[in-house]
Amino acid sequence: MRELKPRITENGIDYILVGDYYIPDLKLPEEHRPIGKYGRMHREYLREVHPARLNTLILTGELWTYLADLNEQAQERFERLIEGMKQAQGITEQLKAENALEWTGCLNNIRACAREIVEKEIIFA
Repeated sequence: MRELKPRITENGIDYILVGDYYIPDLKLPEEHRPIGKYGRMHREYLREVHPARLNTLILTGELWTYLADLNEQAQERFERLIEGMKQAQGITEQLKAENALEWTGCLNNIRACAREIVEKEIIFA
C-alpha cells in the first residue's frame, strides 16, 4: 500500500487528507463589512425567489461581499432620495423650529416613500 500525501491539488482545488479521504480545502474570502438591513432583506428575497442565484453566491464565496455592496448602494440611494424630496417639498430646519409636529410627519412620509423606492429598485429587483 502506498503512502498518501497530506495535501494534493487537482483541477485547481487543494485537498487535505483527513483519515483516508481527501476533503476540499476551501477558504471563504474575509469580509468584515456588515450586510445591514437591506442586505438581509435581499438575502431573504434571493432565498424565496432566486434560490439558484443564492446557492451560486454561497458556493463561490461571494455572498457576503455582494450583500455588503448592495446594502451600501441601497443606503446611499435612500439618503439621496430623502435629501432630494426634502428640497422638492421645502422641508427645512426653519419648519422644524416653527412646527416640529408637521416637520416630523412630512419627514416620515418622505422616508416611507424613499424606502419603497429603494426596495423596488434595488432590493426586490
